[in-house]
Amino acid sequence: MGSTRPATHEAARPATTGRRGAVVAALMLSMALAALDATIVSTAVPQIVGDLGGFSVFSWLFSGYLLAVTVTLPVYGKLSDTFGRKPVLVAGSVLFLLGSLLCALAWNMGALIAFRVVQGLGGGALQGTVQTLAADLYPLKDRPKIQSKLSTVWAVSAVAGPGLGGVLAAYADWRWIFLVNLPIGAVALWLIARHLHEPQREKGTHARVDWAGSLAVFACGGVLLIALVQGGVAWPWLSAPSLALFATGLALVAVVVLVERRAAEPIIPGWVWRRRTIAAVNLALGALGLLMVAPTVFLPTYAQSVLGLAPVAAGFVLSVWTLSWPVSAALSQHVYRRIGFRNTAMLGIGAAALILFAFPFLPYPGRAWQPTLLMLLLGAALGLFQLPLIVGVQSTVGWAERGTTTASVLFCRQTGQTIGAAVFGAIANGVLAARLGGASDLDSVTRALASGTAPEVTRRAIADAVDAVYLGASCAAALAFLVLLFLAPRKFPVLTD
Repeated sequence: MGSTRPATHEAARPATTGRRGAVVAALMLSMALAALDATIVSTAVPQIVGDLGGFSVFSWLFSGYLLAVTVTLPVYGKLSDTFGRKPVLVAGSVLFLLGSLLCALAWNMGALIAFRVVQGLGGGALQGTVQTLAADLYPLKDRPKIQSKLSTVWAVSAVAGPGLGGVLAAYADWRWIFLVNLPIGAVALWLIARHLHEPQREKGTHARVDWAGSLAVFACGGVLLIALVQGGVAWPWLSAPSLALFATGLALVAVVVLVERRAAEPIIPGWVWRRRTIAAVNLALGALGLLMVAPTVFLPTYAQSVLGLAPVAAGFVLSVWTLSWPVSAALSQHVYRRIGFRNTAMLGIGAAALILFAFPFLPYPGRAWQPTLLMLLLGAALGLFQLPLIVGVQSTVGWAERGTTTASVLFCRQTGQTIGAAVFGAIANGVLAARLGGASDLDSVTRALASGTAPEVTRRAIADAVDAVYLGASCAAALAFLVLLFLAPRKFPVLTD
């Protein structure tokens, strides 16, 4: 893949004097919107399906949005380095709000899915550019504060999303799930337009956009992620559709490499993977996305099916990690200033591996406080892992490379989550089938559990399936530890502010 021009560091950074607080407020509102829309639809599905139909394809309300966010992250990252953060964030916000309005006006399930994709195309700009601007606005010593704020907003919004969606669907109308974005997004957009000021580009410089590379990256990422999302769900892994999608995706990978090598300003420049620090952080956070699937997807089912908790109580077991994660992230600066970014992250992910490994050793059926305590500890460990890596890798590049670097990190984490959902879903289904003596899946088992008291053999099978998933997540954490140990430099090459 091609190289890029040297970064122009501080000279190209946006002005940070004056109304920086207003810009930070806009970033937090934008982050809240992106996090809410990843989860808010989940509890309103019965009302949406009852109104629009399309039960067989409703899962694409989630998959379509997440796919659009994931595949556009590298594109928006490069565009923000080329044209500046403000135009990319403004354009993404407008696209996100347009998608929200169209979703509220949808007349059938197909239209709603299409408009959710439009939302996701804007959501990719929100996620990547907000994280990049946070690094632009603050020097290294202050970045943990803004990053911990954004982590708190993300965690609270992601957890509150299902509850808010359920309330709006029950007491208003499911369309308000999307309409509520408009006033919040409008305020964020106005604050950005009014208070974020970036220096103008030098006269005589003409930005070249790698549109061929953008299209190739979008197509390649879309095909491979669809194969991962739908494989084992809509069709068997070794079926013709699955094999055709993977073959097409691999062919498109070759196209991306060919196009990017010839591009003057590639969307995915080669230095993203040639620099040890960035490559190691990308792989480590990809493993983070992988292991996060275990608690976020499987723990609520475990809490309801095995522990016998109500949905609200099961949600609390999961949500406690949103309490310890931001606190640990905020305090991590006191650790990495003493022992460095890499060692702090290794400490966090090593602890996370042990915590995940401890889950299968919980007593059966156990008590609710036991997995709750593990989740509280896991949040603390992952806060110590993720934030030092993000702050550290953003501090190794100048302004002109920060958008691309941040987008590559977020892209790897999102891709890890997609792969984790496919891999751990297959593991759980395989254990269930073995324990129950036939083909089964977690969704059908949990639907059966909702109808009444579950047989003991079914509860045991679910416990074994979730235990296997947590062991896999522990292996992912161990992999991240090894990546940092053998690939990441002991000291990140931090640039002077």
